[in-house]
Amino acid sequence: MSACPPWLEAHRRDHGIGAVIDHTLLRAEARLSEITRLCDEAVGLGLGQVCVNGQWVAAAVQRLARAPVRVVTVVGFPLGASGAAAKAAEARLAVGEGAHEVDMVMALGSAKAGRWDEVGDEITRVVAAADGRLVRVIVEAAALTPAEVSRAARTAVAAGAGSVKTSTGFHPAGGASVEAVRLLREAVGPGTGVKASGGIRTAEQALGLLRAGADRIGTSGAAGWTAVLGGAAPSLEELLAEA
Repeated sequence: MSACPPWLEAHRRDHGIGAVIDHTLLRAEARLSEITRLCDEAVGLGLGQVCVNGQWVAAAVQRLARAPVRVVTVVGFPLGASGAAAKAAEARLAVGEGAHEVDMVMALGSAKAGRWDEVGDEITRVVAAADGRLVRVIVEAAALTPAEVSRAARTAVAAGAGSVKTSTGFHPAGGASVEAVRLLREAVGPGTGVKASGGIRTAEQALGLLRAGADRIGTSGAAGWTAVLGGAAPSLEELLAEA
């Protein structure tokens, strides 16, 4: 029996976990030289994506123009409180500059107040602005109850999002957890993306989150994960089968 769950089936024979890594740099003080290094590291390590703030989308797209690395950006980050019009405008600008995917922070205050129609309407506007690119909704799971996490995920999918994400990594409540990933996967089923992000520092953590339901890992620490990256690494299926 395959050790590869259905949400990772497309990558089961990949060497290592590089294809499902978003090599991430979202610090406010990041400089162009650091973005350039991030992109070059992603190419050198065989990572599938980089994730950068909107300011750096054009630079990342240009740097990666000849590489099979996709550019992910963030919208309404990190608070999710900028409003639907601002988030939609950010998404429109980002895809206009070449972003392949948009990770938007949902309206956390609306969610906590139970105003799920507002949450869904905002996501719908961002999906429309993204013009066919994947929109991933950051639910900030550590700040929600389990019931709210599940409701947020279902709301995101109903509004047209193609993926959900655990956390920004900037909220004091915490980052990614196995429990949050399981809740999200249970809510959306095997056909929708689940990204774990926030505080993922080791390859062992990443593998645990992939087993739990993630199909994408956002991290700034992948450069040190040489045992699970590149052509010499075991297949993803083999890595997931390890205890």
